Amino acid sequence: MREFFLFLSRQARLRRWMETSPLARRLSERFVAGETLAQAIDTAKRVNSEGLYVTLDHLGENVTSLAEAAAFRDEYIRALEEIHAAGLNANVSIKLTTFGLDLDESVCRENVARLVQVAAQQNNFVRVDMESSAYTSRTLNVVMDLHARYGCVGCVIQAYLRRSSDDIEQLCRQGIRVRLCKGAYLEPSSVAFESKTDVDKNYIQLMKVLLEKGTYPAIATHDAAIIEETERFAAAHGIAPSSFEFQMLYGIRRDIQQRLVAQSYRMRLYIPYGKAWYPYFMRRLAERPANVLFLLRNLIR
Repeated sequence: MREFFLFLSRQARLRRWMETSPLARRLSERFVAGETLAQAIDTAKRVNSEGLYVTLDHLGENVTSLAEAAAFRDEYIRALEEIHAAGLNANVSIKLTTFGLDLDESVCRENVARLVQVAAQQNNFVRVDMESSAYTSRTLNVVMDLHARYGCVGCVIQAYLRRSSDDIEQLCRQGIRVRLCKGAYLEPSSVAFESKTDVDKNYIQLMKVLLEKGTYPAIATHDAAIIEETERFAAAHGIAPSSFEFQMLYGIRRDIQQRLVAQSYRMRLYIPYGKAWYPYFMRRLAERPANVLFLLRNLIR
């Protein structure tokens, strides 16, 4: 099922139909805050009022012109300005391919640097998301460079990649904040673990390293067993709940979100918005088959 939905995520014709279909848009509303920044800010306000932190993500990837890349940069600058004006507990997450990485890496770096400068002025933070393994090294190089210059930038590490243990050790030594997730791209076995058991095992190992050596790590998972293992490890090693945070995607496992907040853990929701929601939506279905059942139940209703 995972490979099937990842295959669908790459189908251009289906994407065009889905992103313009009112029925399909209704299906995505559980996971996507809306198409506009104003809708995302309204959602962030509501989520903050419930005691949860927020990361905003303007959906999109692999732009085809530097003008598009500049538009993404400017949209994120507006997002930081709106967050600051509203006094929200929120930051932003970006993909380097939307900032022009495939077109001109130097321009991409300049675009991201401008955004990070604004974040630094506002005492905020920029998370650089991780895409497929083809981008891992370039993404980490950009993050390490910008962190050395500004400090307020971090990255994402995917537990299914075999290289992630070495990457996390390097990032911890440099004090770079890491968001740990399982990974949502179809990768060859030479670079990624294939079985869920192996991915989960590696995730737990990396989680423990981050809690002991990392700088305010983010444990991003909806897996109840891994969350409970994180709680047990933190308690057994005297790691304060304020020294890390859990992260989840908007619209998924609200029951666990509420439990963790009630127990004084920090919880941040990743809230996506924008018109280019189809690839993101399909990867969420690929990550967790239970999401498919949820959508079917709502269709029946």
